[in-house]
Amino acid sequence: MNKVNKPATIKEIAKKLKISPSTVSRALNDHPSIGLVTTMRVKKMAEELNYEPNQTAIFFKQRKTFTIAVILPSLSEPFFSFAISEIENVASEHRYTVLMGQSLDDPDREEQILKTFKNHRVDGILMSIGKKTTNLEFIEKLGASDIPVVFFDCVPSLPHINKVQSDLSTGMNEAVDAFVACGHKIIALVNGPKTLPASEDRKVAYLSAMKRNGMDIVDKNIIETDLSTEGNESAMESIFAMPERPSAIISFNDFVTLDLMKAARQKGLVLNQDIFFISYANYPLWQYMENPPMGRIEQFPGMQARKAAEILFDRIDNPEAPNQQIVFKSRLVM
Repeated sequence: MNKVNKPATIKEIAKKLKISPSTVSRALNDHPSIGLVTTMRVKKMAEELNYEPNQTAIFFKQRKTFTIAVILPSLSEPFFSFAISEIENVASEHRYTVLMGQSLDDPDREEQILKTFKNHRVDGILMSIGKKTTNLEFIEKLGASDIPVVFFDCVPSLPHINKVQSDLSTGMNEAVDAFVACGHKIIALVNGPKTLPASEDRKVAYLSAMKRNGMDIVDKNIIETDLSTEGNESAMESIFAMPERPSAIISFNDFVTLDLMKAARQKGLVLNQDIFFISYANYPLWQYMENPPMGRIEQFPGMQARKAAEILFDRIDNPEAPNQQIVFKSRLVM
């Protein structure tokens, strides 16, 4: 006699119905060789006996855990919130569970998270690398373990990987054009750390757009920050110390812009009058501010994440599928 709430086994269901365990198994999985009446009897008995599938056995048989991992620098950033929502939607469509990990831009923590997910045999990994990540040996290790990985947003500068990213140059061109059209003569770039591929992409696009517009390119007008509040404030101090202070600033992202705008106000500058900003990301928080930046560069995090997830599931189902490198064009939103 079964204890209350104790799940029954396939053998117990078979014994109750006086049929073979293999027939029960097929009926529970709606196998066409089993008649409708038998299938209904088996499912009714399974419900009465509180039967639950043995997931471990299923995983072993199919060589899948039906889980994917997502590793991001920060789960709290609005940019990644959009990404997570789309990843969850795609995973749900494939009946997969999503496991989350945040590196907090710490390479050691990132490596430990990767090891944990690898040991738990996730079926695939979606990842945006941290700004301090330089050791990419883990890509080969995951490949040797037959765990596909797809990068999005912040991606390694490697040719033979799956990645989805935003073309930062289109938004940068539109931003510089917009500032020039408004009559700004000195346009600065407050960029991220040199170790981040996205920082180099922004810098190259900035230099190209400035040159195309016939603007003077001054090295000191490109200021680097480690993206911390202290680093952002230091970047603004460098701008204030310039003999010819820039009237327009393009910044790495909206959080950098918030710090720069705060520092500008503390110096007595009037936003969108004495100094103007355009930043990457286009977080929704700007709609609640009286003086938001003049413009924001949309990078489409949801679209990036959805496409990355679709590529990952394609690789899970077809391990020999060719690598894909998808680029979405960024766009200036005024």
